[in-house]
Amino acid sequence: MLSDLTQPMTTGGFLRNAWYMAGWVDDFCQAPLTHRTMLDEPIVFFKTGSGQWVALEDRCAHRFAPLSQGHLLEGCRVQCPYHGLEYDATGACVNNPHGAGRIPPSARVKVWPVVERHRALWVWMGEQTPQPDAIPDYSILDHAPTLHSTRLDYLSIRANYRLIIDNLLDLSHTSYLHEGLIGNADTVRSDTQCEVEGSDVIVTRHARDASAPAIFAQCWPDHPPRVDKVTRMRWMAPSSLRLLSCICEPGRDPMTGTGFHALHMLTPESAQTTHYFFTAVRFGVKTDDLALDLELQEKIARMRRFAFEEQDAPVIEAQQRYLDCANRVLEPVLLEIDVGPARYRRILAQRIEAERRSLIRPVVAR
Repeated sequence: MLSDLTQPMTTGGFLRNAWYMAGWVDDFCQAPLTHRTMLDEPIVFFKTGSGQWVALEDRCAHRFAPLSQGHLLEGCRVQCPYHGLEYDATGACVNNPHGAGRIPPSARVKVWPVVERHRALWVWMGEQTPQPDAIPDYSILDHAPTLHSTRLDYLSIRANYRLIIDNLLDLSHTSYLHEGLIGNADTVRSDTQCEVEGSDVIVTRHARDASAPAIFAQCWPDHPPRVDKVTRMRWMAPSSLRLLSCICEPGRDPMTGTGFHALHMLTPESAQTTHYFFTAVRFGVKTDDLALDLELQEKIARMRRFAFEEQDAPVIEAQQRYLDCANRVLEPVLLEIDVGPARYRRILAQRIEAERRSLIRPVVAR
């Protein structure tokens, strides 16, 4: 199982018959047309006058100009900025302002199914029939109290999305890379359990009799001098993760303590760049002071962004650079903490291979 980690980090392609997060809905409401590259596909998003979200190929069929730099006409047609061709929500060209106005049959662009759910837009990137129930479950966001939720955030990471998933499914690094912030020396030795639930991979780390890391201590001002620190990270194919992270009294059910649901949505932009969306929702709140809760809301948001942007990202991006310039096949040393990354990689590779095989048409002898 651990041998799956010896496979090249940036090979294997993408799983296309799946939902990927395009971004937070609020961000798409800032302009009539919004561009996003997903799985190497340029996409333009807009919302029709009737409230329907549309995702079109951001590449005019005529000279391949970006439609996102054009105009949204009457809330339902995108006009190319280069020569004025207009496309409707089905991707068909409906107006050619030149010559006799003839529209060639090939004058159309690709359209992807898009759904608004959990305060985000999700795009089905494959050719198979979309499965709405396959959208990753982030329902915690649907009714989350504003006071106990952090901002809907975003980073661009210059690395393959698998490297980021490896990072998130192996939280042993928090005791070193995030020492004093969300981990410490007491949380290094943790009981670690990895399980597969359906096609989800769940990694749980339980550190007993530990001092509370800084951010958790602040969320529980009168916490016990020693606590249990628990993290439970769930990977949902292809690249969405949901973490429960908390402290509790030693030996107690983790849900009796306090912490937060940390949500991570990764969308490959290319083989070497990733859109990273994230937010968090507190649970088991043990503070009852508005000023303190507002302070904690901002502090948790800043802390998480700092951890990702200033601590995780530089290491992961360096990994990517070192992999790219390697002049030999790199075979990583494997530890017990690698079982989670290895299991998700196996499941993902199997699904990508099954998808690839389904696209291969058998040759019929004549």
